[in-house]
Amino acid sequence: MAAQCVTKVELSVSCDHLMDKDIGSKSDPLCVLLMSGADSRWYEVGRSEQVQNCLSPRFSKKFVIDYFFEVVQKLKFGIYDIDNKTIDLSDDDFLGELECTLGQVVSSKKLTRPLVLKNNKPAGKGTITVCAEEISDNRVVNFEVEARKLDNKDLFGKSDPYLEFYKQTESTWQLAHRTEVVKNNLNPTWKPFRIPLQSLCGGDMEKPIKVECYDYDSDGSHDLIGSFETTMKRLQETSRSSPAEFECINSKKKQKKKGYKNSGIVSVKMCQVVKEYTFLDYVMGGCQINFTVAIDFTGSNGDPRSPQSLHYISPQGVNEYLSAIWSVGNVIQDYDSDKMFPAFGFGAQIPPSWQVSHEFPLNFNPSNPFCAGIAGVVEAYRMCLPNIKLYGPTNFSPIINHVAGLAYQAMQQTATLQYFVLLIITDGVITDMDDTRRAIVNASRLPMSIIIVGVGGADFGAMEFLDGDNGQLRSATGETAMRDIVQFVPFRQFKNTSLLTWKGDFGVRSLLEEQLLFTVEKEDAESSVQ
Repeated sequence: MAAQCVTKVELSVSCDHLMDKDIGSKSDPLCVLLMSGADSRWYEVGRSEQVQNCLSPRFSKKFVIDYFFEVVQKLKFGIYDIDNKTIDLSDDDFLGELECTLGQVVSSKKLTRPLVLKNNKPAGKGTITVCAEEISDNRVVNFEVEARKLDNKDLFGKSDPYLEFYKQTESTWQLAHRTEVVKNNLNPTWKPFRIPLQSLCGGDMEKPIKVECYDYDSDGSHDLIGSFETTMKRLQETSRSSPAEFECINSKKKQKKKGYKNSGIVSVKMCQVVKEYTFLDYVMGGCQINFTVAIDFTGSNGDPRSPQSLHYISPQGVNEYLSAIWSVGNVIQDYDSDKMFPAFGFGAQIPPSWQVSHEFPLNFNPSNPFCAGIAGVVEAYRMCLPNIKLYGPTNFSPIINHVAGLAYQAMQQTATLQYFVLLIITDGVITDMDDTRRAIVNASRLPMSIIIVGVGGADFGAMEFLDGDNGQLRSATGETAMRDIVQFVPFRQFKNTSLLTWKGDFGVRSLLEEQLLFTVEKEDAESSVQ
């Protein structure tokens, strides 16, 4: 299939005149992209960020898709008004959708269509615009930016500033990135962020870039503090000792106020261009992927002899734990170097002493916990289940620290680049939250990722908390994770879906591609591209 791939394309999405579903405020839209698979089912590719109180959103999140010109690739863009923090969209108001093909978007470069409801009737006056651009440059720009003496736009308190970066196109300015909001601060320092070079300037170092600074308002009426234009050539002249500084100018204020100088100074402390490696770059370059499985055997799963238990093996020979192992493992095993997977259980009483263990090999062989392929993991699970007693508590930290120790040892060996993936399959109950948070924060500095698959219908609030999508995870003592290494997905919502299309960022390829970059950059400090 890789030989047939023509290119990767980046899709930018914006909407206008969306329906207002909220009382007392405006809709909070999010865009979900679906693609039709070979079985004609719709699979989720990814989701944009949620834009608060806005009927004409410009989503900063880009969708990157492999484009096969000889294949009809059906796309569906769904717009939802998000009213809760759950992954499931069925509880959110539907604002309309567009169904088209990737070929239509690519050929038009800018496709604007009316949004329609499920019955194909117009979704009010709502429209959607999708812009497509071929990705020919795989470099990204790492930024560190701060500002000082910004204008105060709030009557009570101080401004809540954020930045928007825009790329110049033939007809307009296209949003490339939106930073987070720094609350109540006229001298903000934004978290480090990265923007694909192509999204920012198309690889042209002389192309104008516009930066706008806004004061965030919860009702969506964000106030422009000021803006400036620059180029990548100018930005690359920065250093921490000599940052590039730009006057933030508000043109309306400048016209009205005599003696106006600026509305604050934006200081770019770092602007570093680096190569963005692809998943195949890692694998073909000899990176070894090491996959470990950990299975929850705590009593909250129910008696395995009862059909109500999540560990009950049906007459067809399956349960949700087995299905999750197969779904994730069948993708991962293609990239694991030796196809030998260490597999562990936790939260059970094990023979011969019947003491509770939070890190025992499924094959009961501590000196050799490896299983031959995913089939070996499945067989070890089947053999283990009748020989243990489900108990508790549910402690994640021992197995996380175990894999983190292996990752740390691998970092000390410079001969081969290695990356570790820990799959935890659980029913959602967790006991050692503080220890687990500490273990994840420590592991965020290592070449490893954690995939948590929740089985059953329990409350997975704790798992979603560990997944840092809505902000950086902190330990109980306040230490911040260096990066988001945890990806969580509730299995029942996605068990009929290809793993590679789960939850957008959750796809194993994209997960590894994003996380492996951390490892490569640590070992390849000279990767800066002139």
